[in-house]
Amino acid sequence: MKQVLLGTVALIALAAPAAAADLAARPYTKAPPMVPPIYDWSGLYLGLNGGGGSAHKCLDVVNAGGVVVAPPLAMGCHDATGGTAGGQIGYRWQTANWVFGVEAQGNWADFKGSNINLVFAGVQDETKIDAFGLFTGQVGYAWNNVLLYVKGGAAVVRDKYRIADVATGLTINDANETRWGGAVGAGLEFGFAPNWSVGVEYDHLFMGHRDVDFFSTGIVGAPAGAFAGTARIGQDVDIGLVRVNYRWGGAVAAKY
Repeated sequence: MKQVLLGTVALIALAAPAAAADLAARPYTKAPPMVPPIYDWSGLYLGLNGGGGSAHKCLDVVNAGGVVVAPPLAMGCHDATGGTAGGQIGYRWQTANWVFGVEAQGNWADFKGSNINLVFAGVQDETKIDAFGLFTGQVGYAWNNVLLYVKGGAAVVRDKYRIADVATGLTINDANETRWGGAVGAGLEFGFAPNWSVGVEYDHLFMGHRDVDFFSTGIVGAPAGAFAGTARIGQDVDIGLVRVNYRWGGAVAAKY
């Protein structure tokens, strides 16, 4: 019996290496390639902006103290320039590489300028834009975290005007208005973190021509509040901005 057991053990020991040699080699499985993260521009965003602008304005007198001036007489043109800061809120959705969006923007501004009046001696025309807003739609194309877009829609500006005595600087007549017009623009935006982006944008506002009534301050001639005349004022505005946005949703989708 003992000899039978020893023979069996020896037979198993001899057969094991042969059986191992007959097993197929374990196949090598290559790791799947890593796919770069995909930046998704979809979602609600809120941001801040700052920059500068210039408003080109031309003034023509069409009524002087109740007397109609026909044809209108040119009082002169100037550029009202200065800085601006504000904020924007919008929503974007992405389809493949195309990005669509809507946005509302509101800004404080300090665009000021003046010219010597060419009709009335000894006075100058001064203008100021102290606020503006944009309500626009966007269409863009994205290369992962880089977005190029164009925009268009409505614009509104708050204008202040005054006719000032050159010698003393005192206001003789003044006026103000809220004017609506159109806006077009373009921007380039870079996503530098999952929900953060920074960009630059240029906008042009078509504000057209409006007849604006001026009223006396009571310093010269007519009493305060009396109708002084009407000027036809045309203006276009150019704005350059740096923008920073934070977005909810979208983020970066990593795929492997």
